[in-house]
Amino acid sequence: QVQLVESGGGKVQAWGSLSLSCEASGRIRSMYTMGWYRQSLGKQRELVAASTSGRSTNYADSEESRFTISRDNAKNTVYLQMNSLKDEDTGVYYCNVGLAPGFPRYWGQGTQVTVSS
Repeated sequence: QVQLVESGGGKVQAWGSLSLSCEASGRIRSMYTMGWYRQSLGKQRELVAASTSGRSTNYADSEESRFTISRDNAKNTVYLQMNSLKDEDTGVYYCNVGLAPGFPRYWGQGTQVTVSS
């Protein structure tokens, strides 16, 4: 099993910045993919950004120029730096990790991000 602990959410004014982190622990040999999803009120959970080990990072179109995902493999931790935040970035942000292709993914408990104008 893998446990995920997220931190860094909170309230921020529009055009401000926030940084999220998610640390994974448990029976982990290596981490294949680490990413962030957002669920806004009344909407489905959607990908914000993801990092696939040794391959690539990908972002949702609206976040690519404002958000940066990074990871520290030695600490099994993934980060999300969010700049120029907008009202529509408000939601619960979930960490999501996968140990290997085709294996089940794990979800964090979520951290609330609220952007006010």
